[in-house]
Amino acid sequence: MKINKQDGPPKDLLYFDDELDIKPSHVEDVVEIFKTPLTGAYNWDYTVADNRIKKLYELGKELNWNGSIDLQWDYNHPADEKLVDPDEQLPHETLAAYEALSDQEKIDFDRHTTAELLSQFLHGEQGALLVASQLASCAPTYNAKLYAASQTFDEARHVEVFNKYLQDKIGIHYPINPSLKLLLDKILTDERWDLKFIGMQIIIEGLALAAFQMLKSITKDPLLKQLLHYVIRDEARHVTFGINYLEDFVKTLSPEEIQDRAEFAYEACVISRERLINTKAEQKYLKMTAEEARDFQMQTSSFEMFRNFLFSRVIPNLSRIGLLTDEIRPKFEALGLLEYEHAPDDFECDWAELNKPLEKFDEIPEAS
Repeated sequence: MKINKQDGPPKDLLYFDDELDIKPSHVEDVVEIFKTPLTGAYNWDYTVADNRIKKLYELGKELNWNGSIDLQWDYNHPADEKLVDPDEQLPHETLAAYEALSDQEKIDFDRHTTAELLSQFLHGEQGALLVASQLASCAPTYNAKLYAASQTFDEARHVEVFNKYLQDKIGIHYPINPSLKLLLDKILTDERWDLKFIGMQIIIEGLALAAFQMLKSITKDPLLKQLLHYVIRDEARHVTFGINYLEDFVKTLSPEEIQDRAEFAYEACVISRERLINTKAEQKYLKMTAEEARDFQMQTSSFEMFRNFLFSRVIPNLSRIGLLTDEIRPKFEALGLLEYEHAPDDFECDWAELNKPLEKFDEIPEAS
């Protein structure tokens, strides 16, 4: 095994070919080194409070699933059918450049756009894996350490299944979106444990939860629907954990410290808006420049609805934990996101839903 260290993530697409004869000597691990002044914390009080975080931890233990055997990997979606095909027309389908594509090129375009989106899910889950492992070390309380350890295993499972789906069912990896990479770097290299909580549990996990739900509702591949359904159940616990833990902690901070966290959350949201814009497939098949593809997506009503749906999950959670301060509110209002302040937050989860046994391949509900 060779380890190749480089200064940044790969920039090219990675294709997987079943006919390649890959041996251990051919495997090359591509790594990028980051350094963080992480401050760890022992906790010598092993008292387990009978509270919501303990309950979430217990649920995580009871409802673990095995990505290798619990998903229906022997299912192969028909090669001539789209993976993502919502009932209403997508914006790019109104373009002459798309209409000029052959039927096979339209299928290829579908595979690439899906791979580009799922690749960002994969990279984001690796970031969540790294942050959760940091939280197990630096979270100050016993319950939080236990939960962070269980979340680390969840995130490892998510990385595993997204990677397997991309390699085995689509055969393409896209490189990480630069804005997502910037956000992960900010979270991973900050020494303050609570900013890691805010960045990961509230911003990234909140956006991911909404994005997974959106894709689950429009994919036509029952395997991908099952995969997303299982991941969503895990992510719902993670977001609830972050809100419950941070709500009480933020109240102990000084006004200056709260404002510092509010600014961090705002900056993370600004970066996250760019994460939602993936343009490489449009460049490849619709012959757009990166700027043209970005402008096209941002001007469509469906993209605006999608983006607002995602942030309708994040803004009320920031409000719940006390990070929509008077100073930061005008900045969110300028982004057009403050209208979601009073939407339902994720402090209260559906305990009955989370306690249900995992549905099998042919039992996944259409929407939840």
